[in-house]
Amino acid sequence: MTTHSFSLHIPDAELEPDPLDPAQIVSGTPEVTGKVVWESADGRQIRGIWQITPGVVTDTEADELFVVVSGSATIEVEGGATFTVGPGDMAVLRAGDRTTWTVHETLRKAYAISL
Repeated sequence: MTTHSFSLHIPDAELEPDPLDPAQIVSGTPEVTGKVVWESADGRQIRGIWQITPGVVTDTEADELFVVVSGSATIEVEGGATFTVGPGDMAVLRAGDRTTWTVHETLRKAYAISL
């Protein structure tokens, strides 16, 4: 993690295993990797890269803006929209959103989370 201005080539960034809670897995054998590249001193702002392999998982979201770099997924927000994201797409999720992610092709995203 860095404490100064930087740039990073997202497609080639090395990620570390970030195992899912088995209770989140609906189907398939999705695997998650990620890397936090910056975090505010108070821990309330996080920037990073996240990747998930195909499968179906559930999550409760934080306040997040992300941009998909590669892959695709359909995200269903409980009581809200369903949308499909792919390379170049930006999405915003609200804190507390309960989601179901159907990952069609290994998805890699860059994200900014506010806690």
